[in-house]
Amino acid sequence: MKKIAFFFIGIFFIVGFSPFVYGEAFTFENVEKAAQALAQEPYRQEKLNLPKELTEMDYDTFRSLRYDRKEGPWYHQNIPFELQFFHIGSIYKNAVRVHQIVGNEAVYIPYVSKAFTKADAPLSDMPDVVDYAGFRLHYPLNRDSYYDELISFLGASYFRALGKNQKYGLSARGLAIDTGEAIGEEFPIFREFWIKKPMKRQRNITVYALLDSPRVTGAYAFFIQPGADTKIDVTAVLFARDTIQKLGIAPLTSMFLFGENTKNRFFDYRLEVHDSDGLLIHNKNGEWLWRPLDNAPQLRLSSFSDSDARGFGLMQRDRNADHYQDLEAHYQERPSVWIEPLEGFGSGRVHLVEIPSDKEIHDNIVVFWWPDEALKKNQKRTFKYRMHWILNEENTLFPKAKVIATRSGVGGVSGVPDEKWVKFVIDFKGTLLDQVKNISDLKPDVSVDFGQIRNVIVQKNDIDQSVRLFFDFRPENKTAELRALLKKENQKTKETETLTEVWSYQYIP
Repeated sequence: MKKIAFFFIGIFFIVGFSPFVYGEAFTFENVEKAAQALAQEPYRQEKLNLPKELTEMDYDTFRSLRYDRKEGPWYHQNIPFELQFFHIGSIYKNAVRVHQIVGNEAVYIPYVSKAFTKADAPLSDMPDVVDYAGFRLHYPLNRDSYYDELISFLGASYFRALGKNQKYGLSARGLAIDTGEAIGEEFPIFREFWIKKPMKRQRNITVYALLDSPRVTGAYAFFIQPGADTKIDVTAVLFARDTIQKLGIAPLTSMFLFGENTKNRFFDYRLEVHDSDGLLIHNKNGEWLWRPLDNAPQLRLSSFSDSDARGFGLMQRDRNADHYQDLEAHYQERPSVWIEPLEGFGSGRVHLVEIPSDKEIHDNIVVFWWPDEALKKNQKRTFKYRMHWILNEENTLFPKAKVIATRSGVGGVSGVPDEKWVKFVIDFKGTLLDQVKNISDLKPDVSVDFGQIRNVIVQKNDIDQSVRLFFDFRPENKTAELRALLKKENQKTKETETLTEVWSYQYIP
């Protein structure tokens, strides 16, 4: 999934119609003007003339390239951030120009080959490769004496961030175009960055970026607030070169190889392998919806229509290390990411793409907001949203009981298997369920658009104090959408109260 887009060195800043006058005050409006001017020009893709040592470098060798933090422009300057860089090589063959904003002036940061080592040896002399492949910011997330990696921008418009006690997992992107379409995906890239150098006691930082693609350009601002849950406020101003029907706003990209609901496709000692295990959506009408992820043999596309949705995200809910049995990957420490619109996204849908995969090194899950209105040629459109990189969603999101596990198997009655039926077992857990004294007071609500439902049963799980919902489903020869939730009648008002989020599942025969 993490394909790398084509290189372009940003010649429009060097010659021609540059909106920047170095020495004058830098503003985000400068980046907007650059994006708007670039949109009036034909898209240009250029490639670097790189030596074979870089172009044929395998990924493990690339990972051995180390940047000497002492060469960083902010090293030992008594500020809470450090800036380090990624070298071009392996699959990362495209360069970006990086500037630091000192005061109000943008100062270009040139490439320095001596700042890198390869496999702990000095990097051999390199020709002028012009620029770096990307950069990362470091910050003392976990303890004051160590600068942890906070956020990295590397490849196309990909970036990923961390909060306290988190390890890298899913990624975000600046923009997605035609993801999951037969015509093939268009990958926008960040061509140029400007990073605001922070003051000595400043605990936030701002990154600006210029995005380019065959059909769109964009000016981006990322206001980054590190912490237990790192927050990033994103402003994206887009300028269309051509009309785009399938536009992905606030895209997230993750990996799901297998989990408790994946059937017998992987001979592996681990029980689960994934960076995220579900999609969570908060609708405008207040409903919380949970869609478990899966790795089916065929491409799965799911859309959840709404107007001004309150939020969505890819979540890693299972935090039990015993369920992963992976002493290196530490999947239980991968962050969830929640997207909160700061200005209404309008009418559209949360769109989920699940791509078949047989290796955990490949991202195969993508989710984004898809506006109903196409981005039309010569149109300008602005989107603003906040990203939450979190470990414990209960402290950040919602009060209702949540789905903690989805399992399925052969259906049947009284222990007699019947392969015409599929048995689903869903575990819910949360404070609202803990307050229910009699399990018989819970009212299950199970429905499906195609097929039959029977044997709906609710039980208390005294081992972990969750509530388990069983039901059998008989599929027809077509894709079906199932929904399930738990309710309770309010004894005073006689109104039905929803206690859980909605479990939503797509069954493909």
